Amino acid sequence: MNHWLTPEEWSAVRLSLLVATTATLASLPIGLAVALLLARGRFWGKTLLDALVHLPLILPPVVTGYLLLIGFGRRGPIGQLLHDGFGITLSFRWTGAALACAVMGFPLMVRAMRLSIEAVDRRLEAAAGTLGANPAWVFLVVTLPLCLPGIVAGMVLCFAKAMGEFGATITFVSNIPGETQTLPSAIYTLTQVPGGESGAMRLTLISIAISVAALILSEALARLVGRRIATT
Repeated sequence: MNHWLTPEEWSAVRLSLLVATTATLASLPIGLAVALLLARGRFWGKTLLDALVHLPLILPPVVTGYLLLIGFGRRGPIGQLLHDGFGITLSFRWTGAALACAVMGFPLMVRAMRLSIEAVDRRLEAAAGTLGANPAWVFLVVTLPLCLPGIVAGMVLCFAKAMGEFGATITFVSNIPGETQTLPSAIYTLTQVPGGESGAMRLTLISIAISVAALILSEALARLVGRRIATT
């Protein structure tokens, strides 16, 4: 692949995989907690929380990126705190691209997990509780395994969204080769320069291949988990 792609194109592929993987793994614990809260919680403001979670799906991606720039930029309230207190800079860094992708993919992850949690038979959890298991143990040994296919689906959706994210990323972290230039921004750049069509096509084919591989892996994992649950 190194001979087929130019160093710049190969850099965009590696960076996209790094950004998408980081965004997915970083979103997982928060996404699972929010999904559980929305699925089982009874509290004031639940509708508002649900709306906030899904807001990135409604807003134009450029608006989301601009809001991230305001909040997490060097002069933003959160960005300045991270920079001055911990030496962490997100704007115009690959970590900022991961943050933007995580924000854009978060609603898809939460929705898949929430639907999976809501589909769990509460009677199974109640039965485990009558045997003396505490709520945390019931969640780990009953709820979590049963909703595992939904968790896998949510992770794949978040990863796929992160691989294709463009608007929020380029607004927040720009399009810096080797630092923030992911596959979508690299494809966009190649379409704007003379003779870049072949490079854009190569990266497009790679994007399709990665997305299809992720979907196939997700389906395989979901079937494997389903068979294991059925035999237990």
